[in-house]
Amino acid sequence: MPDSKLPDPQPQEKDFTAGGIFDLSERPRNTTGDTALDDRLKELAGHWVKEPRKRDLIAGMLMTSLKIGRDDAGMGDLKMLHRALREMRYANKIFQNYRHCRKVSIFGSARTQPDNPAYQAAELFGKRMVQEGYMVITGAGDGIMGGAQRGAGREKSFGLNIRLPFEQSANDTILGDEKLMSFNYFFTRKLSFVKEADAFALFPGGFGTMDELFEGLTLIQTGKANILPIVLVDVPGMEYWKTFLAFVESHLLTHGLISPLDLTLFRRVEDVEEGVQEILQFYRIFHSYRHVRDRVVFRLKRKLSAAAVKQLNEDFKDLIIEGSIEQGVALPEEANEEGIFHLPRLIAHFRRGDFGRWRQFIDAINSSAVILAKL
Repeated sequence: MPDSKLPDPQPQEKDFTAGGIFDLSERPRNTTGDTALDDRLKELAGHWVKEPRKRDLIAGMLMTSLKIGRDDAGMGDLKMLHRALREMRYANKIFQNYRHCRKVSIFGSARTQPDNPAYQAAELFGKRMVQEGYMVITGAGDGIMGGAQRGAGREKSFGLNIRLPFEQSANDTILGDEKLMSFNYFFTRKLSFVKEADAFALFPGGFGTMDELFEGLTLIQTGKANILPIVLVDVPGMEYWKTFLAFVESHLLTHGLISPLDLTLFRRVEDVEEGVQEILQFYRIFHSYRHVRDRVVFRLKRKLSAAAVKQLNEDFKDLIIEGSIEQGVALPEEANEEGIFHLPRLIAHFRRGDFGRWRQFIDAINSSAVILAKL
């Protein structure tokens, strides 16, 4: 079986923070200050949610809502909080039916015309990713978004539309589909782009495209989101990302505003197929990772040979705080991710901070030539 076609199970509950959300308390320390009222809220939550740990979280949200009212928050703040929660809840409702499938978020200008090579490249990219078993997430607009959506097709794509002061309707491919979601706020929309994606692909675009790129890079650089493949797709005759990379190197890197390792967090590619293969290679053997207290657990599609693990220990000893990189099985704390509990693991006490170096570690896992038993 080719590496890219290995079984790639996905957990129903996805934590894009690599365990940061899962590690939060399931019994939030929240109270209205009125014990009797707290008990009534827990009882009310219990009528809607039967699982105790979920019931406590729902009750905690009810308490927070009442405390916002007690704070005498302004109408504008109340409307914003209410709308944001509604948008997050609805997006989660839609995506939870598709958590079994990997997805790529595709960004680019809404102004690009169908006869533009960048549009055509985005259309081909969407088509190719679906052929490789992925679903596609776009901003639901025209231009690059419309091209990628058209290539992916209605059945295999999501549209995250943004309501603007001027008219912006969804593109014809996704219009009227249940997987089209409309957002009033950019921040809730961007959360879905990041939270639900396993990869980013960016084509030439304006301020919005740059915003989405730097948002993703910032979250990964600071450890607030999982490391995932970010590909910047250039097209013939338009060296958009080549020029961008030259600016990053000559200004941000030269002046010490970023580190050399930060440049490993993304890849510039010169054609569609190179971008597709970059994403597939990232998940060739590596599956995902998660923080469990002071350890990091890398989940793999295949078990590595002893020689491969030894080589990783030698090449990445600068990342190891104590002990060594050990091959093993899932830790008890990972039991809430049933779909991937059976996968082999690499477990280590890793230094946190240089996530560009972590990206190199993932690349090294995927380049390991000696693999033992298939799953």
